[in-house]
Amino acid sequence: MGIIKDVILHDEETQRELKTNKYEQTLAKYNTSIDDNAVRDAVHKIIAEKVSANDTVDVKKFLFGSIELTTLKTTDSDTSVLAFTERLNDFDNQYPDMPHVATVCVYPCFASTVAESLEVDGVEIACVSGSFPSSQARIEVKIAETSLAVADGATEIDIVMPVGKFLSGDYEGVCDDIAELKAACGENVPMKVILETGALKTATNIKKAALLSMYAGADYIKTSTGKLQPAATPEAAYVMCQAIKEYYDETGIQIGFKPAGGINSVMDAIIYYTIVKEVLGEKWLTNKWFRLGTSRLANMLLSEIKGEQIKFF
Repeated sequence: MGIIKDVILHDEETQRELKTNKYEQTLAKYNTSIDDNAVRDAVHKIIAEKVSANDTVDVKKFLFGSIELTTLKTTDSDTSVLAFTERLNDFDNQYPDMPHVATVCVYPCFASTVAESLEVDGVEIACVSGSFPSSQARIEVKIAETSLAVADGATEIDIVMPVGKFLSGDYEGVCDDIAELKAACGENVPMKVILETGALKTATNIKKAALLSMYAGADYIKTSTGKLQPAATPEAAYVMCQAIKEYYDETGIQIGFKPAGGINSVMDAIIYYTIVKEVLGEKWLTNKWFRLGTSRLANMLLSEIKGEQIKFF
């Protein structure tokens, strides 16, 4: 019996090594040894040389149309989310010359409220799921929450990568979580994977996390939950866009990008737009492939476009 047990344990160890090697081999296809100072220099160069040309009304209208109008407050209720959605319906009537936002983003328990009250064609309903914002729950719980959100009308799902697993080197666990939640979404519901870049700290970690997320099934990669600081930064965005570009060149699969959290000004949004334009190119400059996770930005952009102070949302 001892020999048989030893053989079984050896086989299990071999399988674990093969799985580990699979993820390491995937990462080995890309440059993941990145100097943080070089990233900062590259971002500063883009900002200094390219941003001013994109400070235009047309770009601001595009950015408005890429917003994911978000309410993720502890005080949210069916009543407040309904009012939030009806405000968006009113906007479409009051500003017919403006693009509508790309998405309404809420907690899963409010998916049906939005789905039943949203009247604007072309606006997606996104739900944060999978034990947002920590991702700390049993996978069965995450799958159930995600499946229920889709059943209730969510047309997009945002999940958080299991950051603790990533930082401990459990790449298999990271990819298994992402793949299982993508399966719960189904083929027709895109899934965004939030890297929580502020917790990853280095450009190398951000690049690896982005690549593993895409490999495991992400349709978009997103910087942050907005619940942990620092949230989105231009440096994190630059590294993530590089990862998207290299992944596209390697596989032919186009992945969307969403900076979120800490977008506090119109200029912040223009900087992210410029990074996407310079690193990924025009193919990503649609409100399908480029999103902005923010709500405060909506009034700021509207005010600048219209030339007067407006507090609509």
